Formats: sequence, C-alpha cells, structure tokens
Amino acid sequence: MPRTIDLRSDTVTQPDETMRIAMSAAEVGDDVLDHDPTMRRLEEQVAGLVGMEAALWVPSGTMGNLIALVLHLHRGDRFLAARGSHVLESELGSAAWLAGGMPHPLEWSGGPGRISVEDVRSMASSGGPYYALRTRLLCLENTHNFAGGTVTQPDEHARLVATAREAGLRVHLDGARLWNASVALGVPPAALAVGVDTVQVCLSKGLGAPVGSVLAGPSTLVAEGRRVRKMLGGGVRQGGVLAAAGILALERVDDLAIDHANAKSLADGLTELGWEVRRPETNIVLAVVPDAQVTLAMLARVGVQAVAVPGGVRFVTHRDVPTADIGEALRRISAESPARV
Repeated sequence: MPRTIDLRSDTVTQPDETMRIAMSAAEVGDDVLDHDPTMRRLEEQVAGLVGMEAALWVPSGTMGNLIALVLHLHRGDRFLAARGSHVLESELGSAAWLAGGMPHPLEWSGGPGRISVEDVRSMASSGGPYYALRTRLLCLENTHNFAGGTVTQPDEHARLVATAREAGLRVHLDGARLWNASVALGVPPAALAVGVDTVQVCLSKGLGAPVGSVLAGPSTLVAEGRRVRKMLGGGVRQGGVLAAAGILALERVDDLAIDHANAKSLADGLTELGWEVRRPETNIVLAVVPDAQVTLAMLARVGVQAVAVPGGVRFVTHRDVPTADIGEALRRISAESPARV
C-alpha cells in the first residue's frame, strides 16, 4: 500500500518534537483547585487575541459551544444558526439535549454558509402570544466548515451582530477555525469577533495542538462557564501540560497561509482532472461527486483519505501534509481515475 496522505481533517495533526518538549517542561498546578499557571497564561493570551475580558480552556470545541449555549439559553428558547453549522449537525444534539435549546437553521441566502440580516431579523421577531417560541440567541460560524471553509467578512459579521442586537438576541461565535479566517482576510482575530457575547476558538485544528479549545467572553460569563465545565466533567488537574501545547500552537497561526495555498493547488489540480470543485477560501476543498462512497473507495486504493459530506467529499489541508504531498495526491488520483468518480 502507498504511504497514506491524510486529508480527512486538520484535526489529524500530531504534536511535533518541539511541542512535545514544551508539554513535558510545562509549569503545572491543579487547575480545578488553584488554576494551573500555564492554563491561566493560555487563557489570558487567547482572551487578548479575540478581544474579550476572560477565557476558559475546554477539552473540545463541542464542549465550548455547549457551555456557551447553556449560559445563553433558557430551556425551550430558540436559537438561530446557518444551515449545516457544526452546532446543528456535528454535536450530537447536545444543544437541545443538555442546553435545552430549540435549534432553527437559517438558509444560505447570502451564499455558501452565509445568512442574511433579513432572515435574522425575521426569525428574531418577538411578537406573538405568550406560548410562542422565544428566540434568544444567534450562533455564527467563521469559517463555516460544511460550506467549504467559507469566510465571513468583518463588515458582514458586524451587520449580523447589529441586527441580532437590535432584535434583543445574544450572539455566540463558533470560531473553531477563526484563525483561518483571520489569516485569509489579513485581519486580527478580534476584528472578526466584534460585538459577540462569547466566542469559541480551537487549538487542535491546523495549529498542531493535540487537544483543546478556548471559550472567551465577559469575565462574569466565563466564571459561570467554569462551573458548567465542571458539571460536564471538563475540569482538568495539571492542565498546563495541554495548555503549553496551545501556547506554542498560537505561534503558528501564520503558517495557516501555507494550508490555504495548498488547498487552492489541490482544487486547481482536481478541476484539471475533471472534478467539480468549489474554489476554496481557506483550507477546505469540497468536491461534488455522484457517489461519495465509490469516490472514497477509489481514493483509499491510492492512499488518499478524505471524508463524505452531503453532496460530495471533503479534503482538508493541514500542517502535516506538506506541499509536495498535494502534488503526489493529485498524481495518484490522476493515475487511478483521470476524471471524477
């Protein structure tokens, strides 16, 4: 079998030797009792980067989003999110099961992964009898995973947040790949989180950390979020071992530009081979195929891994797949099947 080129997700990256050394040398304490010093340093650093007062390390982005929803929603409250959002499709219904929220997807009226201010305004209406659904929260996602890593521009973000505010809604930003959006647009991460109540950012997608996300917001909300994290079993002890990896990961944000360039090269190469591919904005390449399972089987035969998504397959470039491997993947696919399968 040929050496595998793993393009399933940017979560498959492994900590390199430098990161492992940083983890082994981390100053640690009991984070549940005394707030681990390295964990505190990571949280303060992320809070500054996204323009928030405080932040809380969590084991996963799913837990970070769930904690935010628990903080923002009362049971039975409706929340809005773009169709295909991670919080709707890939978090096992925890928004409804544990946070008690009623999810409502908004269509992509503004393009792939993009919702319109008109749709937010319409669904946020507070009129109606006492037994009508009460809409309390707007969830944004930047970049939008299942739309192909599409980016929300700062002005577009500002309009959506302003519309939500006018309607009395809170706003949570799922910024699992906010670093990618920041690099793609050439703006600071804080510019993409202006006006939101909470934001979750991931350290293990593309940056190379083995685990961890951070939920940021006002200090009062983050303090309550720490309680909710403990309820969910997310309190850690000597968390500095993991936080050290996150601190080093933040030094590698600019490297994401390489992943974006590799994604464009992959998309161009697949297009030349006859595949129907949307031009990527960041590091996610979506290909439309007649039968995703047949395509994945073909890719597996040549040692290239991807995943099925509605309507096609998804490739994600990352730091553990160098530029040379993108060319190698295209050569293998071309040899197996010069046109899409």
